Amino acid sequence: MRIVLITDSYPPEIRSASHLMQELAEELQRRQHEVIVITCYPQYNLASNIREISYPVFAVENGIQVIRVRTLPHHKVNFILRGISQLIIPYAFIQKIKKYVYKAIDAVIVYSPPLTLWKVGLYMKERFNAKFILNVQDVFPQNAIDLGVLKSRFLIRYFERIELKAYEAADIITVHSEGNAQLLLMKQKVHPDKLHILHNWIDIDTFSHKLGSSYFRQTYNLNEKFLVFFGGVLGPSQGLEFLIEVAKNVQNYPDILFIIFGDGTEKGKLLGLKEKFKLQNIEFYPFVTKEEYVQIVQEVDIGLVCLSPLNKTPVVPGKILSYMAAGIPILAFLNKESDGHEIIRQSKCGLSCVSDNVEEATSLLLKLFNDRAQLSIMGENGFKYALQHFSKEVCINKLEQLLYSNK
Repeated sequence: MRIVLITDSYPPEIRSASHLMQELAEELQRRQHEVIVITCYPQYNLASNIREISYPVFAVENGIQVIRVRTLPHHKVNFILRGISQLIIPYAFIQKIKKYVYKAIDAVIVYSPPLTLWKVGLYMKERFNAKFILNVQDVFPQNAIDLGVLKSRFLIRYFERIELKAYEAADIITVHSEGNAQLLLMKQKVHPDKLHILHNWIDIDTFSHKLGSSYFRQTYNLNEKFLVFFGGVLGPSQGLEFLIEVAKNVQNYPDILFIIFGDGTEKGKLLGLKEKFKLQNIEFYPFVTKEEYVQIVQEVDIGLVCLSPLNKTPVVPGKILSYMAAGIPILAFLNKESDGHEIIRQSKCGLSCVSDNVEEATSLLLKLFNDRAQLSIMGENGFKYALQHFSKEVCINKLEQLLYSNK
């Protein structure tokens, strides 16, 4: 099949979404499909050593055709500019499709957010009679309403109409958890026949090769520290102010160190809180490459996940899967609706609590700190669970079945 992937994020950008789309593109290409990726020009979440690199509009990378489109800023900007940019992005994508995509397309897979990219999927569907699969990661605009980002009644109604149009236009809609499926069905936004659960996947092989070194620990003289790791976007949905409160509670445990890798709109605020409370047990680092991430995550003691309690959708952070694949235990502070709680409970890969109870979160951290004999068991449990449920092969097999289905 000839398949187009539509996504606003793709390597070299360092985000769970970009890695997810790259792994999908490479696996489909390995299975003898012809794959074209249409994405935004890399501007955000870049490792320091590649920020000055210039990328062509069209390139072939590992056999995959990649078209990069320059757009208005849509991350790390105010929400008005972000909204305008997201409304314009699909038209910029369509212009490049007209220029670079000539032959017939069998299927188009659109990664949302941003939801507005559904228009690109509809364009491909109508122009090429392609099957249109909409991969919904965040239920928008509900998640923006919950976080207080979207307050205008006019804009809420406007984006809700866009949401319904997107779901109507798609031939197949995939969500990454049972809770997300039930949410859409309960709100009667999606016809049940269109809706499928497609778990996000993780490339187990990337993490399963134990590197056997302690480069990060040795470089920063952290060999004796109990490292609690968070890596990713530092935005409002993560609610990392909660982590600052937990760090305050364990200041009397000098061996515990939180290490935060990433960037985002909230980083300045978090650095300010670190200084305000004179916290010596939390350190911030810039984004690192995927290869460096794999190295570091194998050297830490705990993988940390955090979501603001203002989230009301059952989102499952992709970090859970990468920690599982790396075989490290998970400590998760999540909104009560997140399906991540159930995944952690079923897999016995760590501990979780709702991210509105600092005392309980602190207690869970100290439980893991004081019972380190259980950490390797939890890590192994998570690895086995990921291998069974979230491996790239298992999940993309299901996606491939949807590509060939009659629906």
